[in-house]
Amino acid sequence: MTGTLTRRLVVGAGLAALLARLSAQPHFPSRTVRIVVPYAVGVGPDAVARRVAESLQRRWQQPVIIDNKPGASGIVAFGDLRRIAADGYTLYLADTATMAVNPLIHAELPYDPVRDLVPLTLLFRATFVILVGGRSRFATLAQLLDVARREPGRVSYASLGNGHASQVAIESMARAAGVQLLHVPFKDAGALFTAVASADVDFTAFSMNTVAGLVDGGKLRPLAVAARRRLKDHPELPTLAESGGPAVEMRPWAGLVAPAGTPPAVLEQLQRDIVAAIDSAEVRARVAAMGFELTPSTAQQFRDRVQADLALYAPLVREGRVSRL
Repeated sequence: MTGTLTRRLVVGAGLAALLARLSAQPHFPSRTVRIVVPYAVGVGPDAVARRVAESLQRRWQQPVIIDNKPGASGIVAFGDLRRIAADGYTLYLADTATMAVNPLIHAELPYDPVRDLVPLTLLFRATFVILVGGRSRFATLAQLLDVARREPGRVSYASLGNGHASQVAIESMARAAGVQLLHVPFKDAGALFTAVASADVDFTAFSMNTVAGLVDGGKLRPLAVAARRRLKDHPELPTLAESGGPAVEMRPWAGLVAPAGTPPAVLEQLQRDIVAAIDSAEVRARVAAMGFELTPSTAQQFRDRVQADLALYAPLVREGRVSRL
């Protein structure tokens, strides 16, 4: 009887100690969560991140702030990754460039997407549209590609830099169409759109929500949508295939990642809570109005997306369409 009582006391003491340790651990999150976004304020991915942050803030009853660090296709944003605590309080918006293109074109990066980052969930994807200036010499995509075939390297396109989503998307189309184009990189979106609007550069590719005001004002003119189906809000706009181009898609995406080493329990909660925030009716309605498609996912689905993009864009780098840096 004495032995049984002793064992019960030992077990009880162990449970009490465990409960004490658990109660001593702060509830996550117990303070401000920061989401680092590699885009300027107001750009599409930033706007989506802010809607998700607002939803998470209501769910967690803690501040969720957006820290904008644009530049160098996300390299600036990830510059401090290896110096921050892996505790779940700093997250990063990652995209095609940061996860799949940068590792292909940069000999050195301040981060390793596989070693230093843990995927949480995909957030959204957009659809690029081929855009020319309002007074462009090209009336159709078929005409643009025809001139590009006859005059290799003479038809120009604008992007936000080597390896940017707009560049790899356009070069994917060019490779499929068998044409060589002239790449004109810009550091600033305003300067880029001005150059295309004035026909100093022939065309570019961006999502319609990003350029809606310029299209409505006649500064830019859409030629085709890079998707299998026409856009719901712009049914008059033909697909690439319908316009005489290759049947390729230009669907840039973004997701949220955490620093490697973040505790598994925190990662599980982050993934669960972020997906719930994305799936809320309010967030879905507001993001749909911006022209984006929300794509909540598992961590493995995120990894699969990155691997698919690596396979898609590696030939562009190997063939010199996208330069190694």
